[in-house]
Amino acid sequence: MTSHSPLADTSPADATAAGSPVVSTARRARVAADAIAPLPRSAKDAALLAVADALVARTDEIVEANAQDIAKARAAGTSDTVIDRLTLTPERVAAIASDVRDVAALPDPVGEVVRGSTLPNGIDLRQVRVPLGVVGIIYEARPNVTVDAAALCLKSGNAVLLRGSSSAYASNTALVGVVRDAIAGAGLPADAVQLVPGESRDSVRELMRARGLVDVLIPRGGASLIRTVVEESTVPVIETGTGNCHVYVDAEADIDMAVDILVNSKAQRPSVCNAAETLLVHRDIAGAFLPRALDALAEAGVTVHGDERVLPYAEGSKAAVVAATEDDWETEYLSYDIAAAVVDSLDGAVTHIRRWTSGHTEAIVTTSQAAARRFTQLVDSTTVAVNASTRFTDGGQFGFGAEIGISTQKLHARGPMGLPELTSTKYIVTGDGHTR
Repeated sequence: MTSHSPLADTSPADATAAGSPVVSTARRARVAADAIAPLPRSAKDAALLAVADALVARTDEIVEANAQDIAKARAAGTSDTVIDRLTLTPERVAAIASDVRDVAALPDPVGEVVRGSTLPNGIDLRQVRVPLGVVGIIYEARPNVTVDAAALCLKSGNAVLLRGSSSAYASNTALVGVVRDAIAGAGLPADAVQLVPGESRDSVRELMRARGLVDVLIPRGGASLIRTVVEESTVPVIETGTGNCHVYVDAEADIDMAVDILVNSKAQRPSVCNAAETLLVHRDIAGAFLPRALDALAEAGVTVHGDERVLPYAEGSKAAVVAATEDDWETEYLSYDIAAAVVDSLDGAVTHIRRWTSGHTEAIVTTSQAAARRFTQLVDSTTVAVNASTRFTDGGQFGFGAEIGISTQKLHARGPMGLPELTSTKYIVTGDGHTR
């Protein structure tokens, strides 16, 4: 089977060659970044609207290129799930264009005053948002990310280097060609959006070592991809994490609510990072809750990987339940599977979460304000939900507009990364002949 990770194509490079195509591409991106950073919102928005129009106008060209990738994927025995992520239809291209228009409508973060004051000595001090510069995105077989990332980076005044997986190479090439033509026609440098040349792992490794030319890398994909970029890159990395998300059903939970939240968290769209992967149930409510929960999960097509305290509740049930192993607690299934365990207390649930979580999203279902308060205090993830599905951890759902990913680290950005998270800040000091 063909790999769909940009890091799994060939052997690694020994070092970044100064004159390599990747470095040349990064140098052009640096020049473009300097050119677009000071542009007003009107110029960036006009370019984004031109991109949206061009995507619609050139849909046939994009779909034709995508068909090449689909044919190769089918010949390689790629799973239907991955092929679905890879597929671009006229309707999906139209949706991508609509998303670009939505980005154009968002407020421009560049120039926003984060804080400011007049110091006692009369100096005016302002901290303002500025673009990061050159942003590299390394991602897997999702060609929609190509346009999403380009739009978000352009809106925030950044140049972007896009390195998708080889399985989407024809699609990404076509999409980037459309975007470059559109922004050039709108007066922006085409090199603000570039596809990293090459389909081998060598080009990825060179991108990860282009420190000084690339300001930040953002990996989007599975655990292996993210881990490799974080561990091997010399360019600063914003880690968009995997989603080993938990739903904890407290002793004082409303059972109807808990069943609804569990099924939505797991089955509404299981292949995304904010889908629940583990269910934890307080022992005092297990007898009333688990039979209903297992039946509801079965109706949704979910297989439960249960511990020894969950398995007895599957007897006589239509639920598909198998014995959990130690590996299940750390698995991000991204499928119709969920691990499940009975815990003795809220603190027991917290202990389990602390050991196995990826730091993405955890949810508690409870009618107890004290339990909710303790859970939110003790659980340290990007998002802690009370009586709500884990599926709400999303930039659009939070009202941020589009997002570049969910950061699970604690430096620079944490949680859904919208436009402000694609900026840094600088201080502007204004005096009147002041000396120290």
